[in-house]
Amino acid sequence: MSEKKLILITNDDGYFSDGVNALFNTLASRHEVFMVAPDREQSASSHSLTLDRPLRVHKIDENKYVTDGTPTDCVMLAVHLIFGKRRPDMIISGINHGANMGDDITYSGTVAAAIEGAILRIPSVAVSMANYEPRTPMTRAARFAAKIVDQYDSLEIPPSVFLNINLPLDDGTVYRDYEFTSQGFRRYKDIVIKKTDPRGRPYYWIGGEPEWKNTQGTDFACVNEGHVSVTPMCLEFTDMHVLGNLKSRKLRL
Repeated sequence: MSEKKLILITNDDGYFSDGVNALFNTLASRHEVFMVAPDREQSASSHSLTLDRPLRVHKIDENKYVTDGTPTDCVMLAVHLIFGKRRPDMIISGINHGANMGDDITYSGTVAAAIEGAILRIPSVAVSMANYEPRTPMTRAARFAAKIVDQYDSLEIPPSVFLNINLPLDDGTVYRDYEFTSQGFRRYKDIVIKKTDPRGRPYYWIGGEPEWKNTQGTDFACVNEGHVSVTPMCLEFTDMHVLGNLKSRKLRL
């Protein structure tokens, strides 16, 4: 058994979701776990901080807190307020009810919490289940996440890198097949949908159906084949190849 860790878990589906509670119960059997999660769904909140109003934090149970903020707010409040002088050994965000793969990670509140952990140089993991259906068991997914927690130190991941894990829908068997993958690519058709209300006024839904590029070695291809995708992701957005090319050029000013 690995060394007992102090773990913060959060999500963007809300403190009441199946995924985050399965994760809490599974990890709490072996580690000291705190949950700090939104009091409502915060899907697609991305890496947003609440700066235009005060935040409320309520303790709902032993080691469980809720706030009216975003997943990033949850990490900030936990690390700087609730934990006090202590510092979590790990941050786990999820288990999200739906995939977070490819370009969608830029919108994801689940992934954003792991990004905030990496910014704080705390080992962080985002966990999501693709094609989630209500009442799907999350215990096996949580057990897979717990195995990652137990072996995380042996992976020798730099502190500015976090793991983005996507699991296929639970089919009733233990998750065993996994791949280390790269980020995939998708595009949406009909992303802005125009409708008309009963008074004849237009309104709009942002949505649409995604089309994935099924490239081998990517998160989407892996999950589509029924395996767990584990993608290392970094905070550094600089394209070093393009930067090198730009340094050899001059702008006309």
